[in-house]
Amino acid sequence: MAIKKPIDARPLVSIVTPSYNSEKFIAETIASVQKQTVTDWELLIIDDASSDDTVACVKKLREKDSRIHCIPLSENKGPAHARNLGIQKAKGKYLTFLDADDLWFPEFLERSITEAKKHSFVFASYKRLDENLQPYLSDFIVPDKVSYTDILKSNAISCLTAFINIEVLGKKYMPLIKKRQDMGLWLQYLKKIDYAYGIQEPLAIYRIRRNSLSRNKTGLIKYQWQFYREVEQLSVLASAYYLTCWAYKGFVKYRS
Repeated sequence: MAIKKPIDARPLVSIVTPSYNSEKFIAETIASVQKQTVTDWELLIIDDASSDDTVACVKKLREKDSRIHCIPLSENKGPAHARNLGIQKAKGKYLTFLDADDLWFPEFLERSITEAKKHSFVFASYKRLDENLQPYLSDFIVPDKVSYTDILKSNAISCLTAFINIEVLGKKYMPLIKKRQDMGLWLQYLKKIDYAYGIQEPLAIYRIRRNSLSRNKTGLIKYQWQFYREVEQLSVLASAYYLTCWAYKGFVKYRS
């Protein structure tokens, strides 16, 4: 039976999902949203000019669930642009993100909303599995809270569990850079509030795919340095300090 919502109804939660050639995983990701114990949401899938059948797959699923929205782009512009378009179109009180190959446990939205009623920016722990959803690394358990300087040292907030009350904090957008866009968004909010608060229970699954750049710290160093210097406009000394912290913490994060 198709799920319908009034055309002008405001959803409680807006979920932004950038997709690019995600045909293999997108249906499973959407299903994890549909299984949420909270049903008042909109899923904004911004397709970044995929060359596979991602758009056709999403449109087919939308036929049975009007909470799903597919916004195909005519040219590939990268994940920051796709997420920013989703943020722009979001109508909900809360904003959250889910990449096209990751998954939520059914209680993710419910738990996040509960915590977001106390804190305007929350995030959760998650499991780290391989492409076939087999154990790969230990669960990533987030800290109780993080500040602006904490995130400069190590980004403990993942895109798949960040949950923001945009009715309180307003909409902000990711910097249009090749890497570290999500970090740039979190830091904008953490310049406005003291802390984002963590949920220690794993509420999502991060699917670690082969050759994932997020695990290749050597390949990311130049982007991290550019981020400190050009986006946050930190001094050379401060940038060197935070880069050292980031490299060490990143090594520990992906060796456990």
